[in-house]
Amino acid sequence: MVEHPEASEDYVIDQGWADYRAEDHAIWRTLFERQSRLLPGRACREYVAGLQGLGVAAEGIPDFERLSDIVERATGWRIVAVPGLVPDDVFFRHLAARRFPATNWIRRPEQMDYLQEPDVFHDIFGHVPVLMHPVFADYMQAYGRGGLKALHLGALPYLARLYWYTVEFGLIRTGEGLRIYGSGIVSSRAESIYCLESEKPKRIAFDLMRVMRTQYRIDDLQESYFVIDSFDQLFAATRPDFTPYYQELKRRPDIAPGVVLTSDRLVSAGVAHGGDRPRQRGARGRTDEALDRIAAD
Repeated sequence: MVEHPEASEDYVIDQGWADYRAEDHAIWRTLFERQSRLLPGRACREYVAGLQGLGVAAEGIPDFERLSDIVERATGWRIVAVPGLVPDDVFFRHLAARRFPATNWIRRPEQMDYLQEPDVFHDIFGHVPVLMHPVFADYMQAYGRGGLKALHLGALPYLARLYWYTVEFGLIRTGEGLRIYGSGIVSSRAESIYCLESEKPKRIAFDLMRVMRTQYRIDDLQESYFVIDSFDQLFAATRPDFTPYYQELKRRPDIAPGVVLTSDRLVSAGVAHGGDRPRQRGARGRTDEALDRIAAD
């Protein structure tokens, strides 16, 4: 990652779109085409609709200003370029103001399958499409506001777990089967397959306190996923004041990744196996067809 001494207090920089090289756009194209082949039968309708609405395509790294104009018309959010991971308070302030901080650099060829921190593909392809959905967009703003409060209460680890298991690695139950909405999954080839097909991870029905007690690892595939029924459920769960939750959480032990409690409700993936493009059993909906068109563009 390149250092940017010109970054302001809020770490916002110019995206520098004209500075991307042909090889940078080629890496984006490879990643975009690869994920577009994997996501039919896997990504939720809300994600696919957002990707379509953005007009993001394979030809190259998108211009943040153009994308911001589209997202702002849909849900009032804008994308701001940052040089990499930003301090927690800066991140939360951006979210609370309906600004999504997106990294402007892209991975190198040797990093195609694993990155220690997010790049522009993860942030734009993974995060921004669901910001086109009004309820999820409101959830992200509420999360930012909650993050600023958690910093003052010394409760940030609990809130970080909520972000990890929803925004980054969330699954959603739909009439078509279990689907992906988390950015860390939709932007990852390995996780896109593993989260729905592997018998190893535990898929647990969403429970707010359970999520905030659960530890996670950043250096491997997930041992547990939490499954929501809808974005409305997710937003409703985060409406109350978390202060009493934090007090309770500090009295209760953390839960290691992969552990199943007797109170957990496990969710079946219900995915048919089938090479590069698995489908839900008996399902071939408009969502899948939309992703096929995106992949073909």
